[in-house]
Parts: sequence; C-alpha cells; structure tokens
Amino acid sequence: QAQLVESGGGLVQPGGSLRLSCVASRRTFSGYAMGWFRQAPGKEREFVAAISWRTYNTLYAASVKGRFTISGDNAMNTVYLQMNSLKVEDTAVYYCAAGLKGLRVTMYDYDYWGQGTQVTVSS
Repeated sequence: QAQLVESGGGLVQPGGSLRLSCVASRRTFSGYAMGWFRQAPGKEREFVAAISWRTYNTLYAASVKGRFTISGDNAMNTVYLQMNSLKVEDTAVYYCAAGLKGLRVTMYDYDYWGQGTQVTVSS
C-alpha cells in the first residue's frame, strides 16, 4: 500500500514561514499529480496547490497564490510546500495527496492521502 507522510507543520506567528514536506513510499508516483489540501476546524477540506510530475506545471488556490510555492523531486518522491507571509486564516491540517487526473482542485480526484500535519498561525 502506497504511503504519503507529511512533516514540517508547527506553530508560527503571522507573517512567518513554514516548509511542509511530503515523502512517498512503497511505490513511485511518477506520472501523478501531487497536491496539498488543508482543512480547518468545522470547514471542508480545500485545495491549496498541486504540481504535475508529467509537466512540472503548478496550480494554486487564489487565497495562497504569491505566498505559497509547491515544488518537488520526482526521483525522490518528495513534494514541498513553502509557505510565506502566513496568516491566521492559514491555520489548518495540511494534507498531501496523489492522483492520476492531472492538476485538479477537487479532493475526490486524488487517490492517495497522507495523515496530515497541523499548521497553526497565531501570535
């Protein structure tokens, strides 16, 4: 069974930065799109960013564009989410996902999910 493991979450002040990592194991995700989603308490899981291992094209939610950067190393099966200028409203559990349907914003288009890492932005 494929496994995605996120790390890098934590507590940060508004305006600060964090870098999340997602490492895939037990299979390769070559040809997949890798995405980051987040879910705040009482809210639905929402799309944050995605990268295609086929084209290395990227896609961002409007709320994070210009502040977050998704990148990765297909050979290492690792994807990153660099988060800058963090806001209180970025507080959520962040999930890594993998899917074969390309750069999609719907969680149902992703087949594999990690357990999530908590990001808390607070002063």
